[in-house]
Amino acid sequence: MRVAIVTSDARVYYLATKVLKEYHIPFHSIRVGDRIPFDVEVVLTSEGDYDKIDFPVKIIVRNENFIDELLAKLEGRERFKRIYIAIDPGERPGLSVVADNRVIEVHHLKSPRDVEIILDLLEKYPSAKIKIGHGAKRQRVLMLKALANLLGYDYPIIVVNESRTTPKVGGIDVSQVQDIVAAINIGLREGREVPIGELIEVKEPTKREIEDIKRRSRELSGNITISSKLAREVALGNLTLDEAIDRQKKRRRSR
Repeated sequence: MRVAIVTSDARVYYLATKVLKEYHIPFHSIRVGDRIPFDVEVVLTSEGDYDKIDFPVKIIVRNENFIDELLAKLEGRERFKRIYIAIDPGERPGLSVVADNRVIEVHHLKSPRDVEIILDLLEKYPSAKIKIGHGAKRQRVLMLKALANLLGYDYPIIVVNESRTTPKVGGIDVSQVQDIVAAINIGLREGREVPIGELIEVKEPTKREIEDIKRRSRELSGNITISSKLAREVALGNLTLDEAIDRQKKRRRSR
């Protein structure tokens, strides 16, 4: 057992044991002040107990993200060779962090504009590159515009062919699980690196695309059809469908 949990903080102990069990990492449970076995390489502890523990390699457990630092230390390296933040674009994008072909963490975003977590992950993993699936054009463009405003239009993005990345889950559609699995598969695939600016050039939508977006607005809202003008903004990646529906509702109320 190369890992020991040494803490008097019940919350930290619960969190550390939960994550270690998920990753199938065996561990010692030791009280603060007790002898640490000779086979331990890394101690997990709380911020309050950190200075009380006489051990050369200690990690403070603040949240589940401690696992990345732990795995790096156990593998004798301080960083991964290749790490990707992979996105399955859609109304509720799936996101994964894949390092050296291993999944480190996953997330389900609220909307295509929910990019703050991507910035947090870039700060957490400075060498990471962003991958994104080539599908869901409207939502993909909307997300890339939000990223371009924060990272710059020259920022490189790896575009991945996402064909057959979305599985069937138990024979039925379970969108949240599917989005995350698709994001993992995107993270594991090779792609083509291009500047964001090249990916957000959108052609004028066709009449058929406009009508399809209006139909989707009825399906999503139940009884509201957005205007052709709003549908065009959605097609160009300037609005989410939810935002367009909200604007249509406000117009109805103001009449």
